Amino acid sequence: MYEACTTCGERFIPQYAYQVATLASAPGEAPRRQFFCQLSCRRAALGEVSHAVRRARRIAILNQKGGTGKTTTAINLAAGLAERGFETLLIDTDAQGNVGASLGVKGERSLYHVLVEGTEPAEVAVPVRGRLDVITADATLAAAEVWLARRDQDRDRVLSQRMGISHRRYQYVILDCAPSLSLLNQNALTYAEEVLIPVSCDYLSLVGVKQVLKTLKDIERHLGHSVRIAGVLPTFFDSRIRLAREALETLRGHFREKLLEPIRRSTRLAEAPSHRQSIFEYDGDSPGAEDYRRVVDRITGKESAPLSTSRESSPQTMEPASIE
Repeated sequence: MYEACTTCGERFIPQYAYQVATLASAPGEAPRRQFFCQLSCRRAALGEVSHAVRRARRIAILNQKGGTGKTTTAINLAAGLAERGFETLLIDTDAQGNVGASLGVKGERSLYHVLVEGTEPAEVAVPVRGRLDVITADATLAAAEVWLARRDQDRDRVLSQRMGISHRRYQYVILDCAPSLSLLNQNALTYAEEVLIPVSCDYLSLVGVKQVLKTLKDIERHLGHSVRIAGVLPTFFDSRIRLAREALETLRGHFREKLLEPIRRSTRLAEAPSHRQSIFEYDGDSPGAEDYRRVVDRITGKESAPLSTSRESSPQTMEPASIE
């Protein structure tokens, strides 16, 4: 659907989050929507502050052990925050690109273009659902890793530098991290302020957590950046299995108030990505949806989303750049 640019009048099809702004109106009046064909047109109309209205909480989802439900947690935490009315950005920092595959979206540009080519994040972020935007990833991130390794300085802080003040358009930025200790993960951690650690309820449940805790100490010691633990989230919990119960008790003994209520093993959670939906869209009444709503409660402290004066996308008019 073509729209006319508010600034220059040129007609175009909105594809990116920054191209639509919904501005608050007087009481009793409908919100006013404006459209911008280019970032320069948006700046001309709204100024730089249109991208710096708030400071987001930046939360990395990380465990260096694989198979702990990191992507499931990242997607459903981000979707749950957006469902509550919070402006949310989900960034995939894993070259496997599972976030985009799970939500059925593929942007024309990816995190690679932000890191290596310096493309503005607002031009890469794809509006997906309501108040949820996504920066996707793909196999090109492997090349970005090589590019980062060749830098002489600040190779651990490129993501922070590239994001600049872009994240201030959001209340939350969620980063889905790969199960490894890589330069991409170091960039994610020096950008993030908090980390949420999903832990599968099995025999090796503590191994990945200990690695993450060591990594956080190394980041603080060598890079001077402190990352707070937002919580430890047990996943794939089945109360019928003794090993799962024992793992949960071990985690509770180590992390006490930092331990979140577990995510129960759920067929519906496993099925949702094949339908390219979050658990809230796929089965909002399922135990998995109930469990992830508890996670959202814990992260937000049950705070209400503040009234937004601008919104960069709307599910009624904005479609993802490409649906596979």
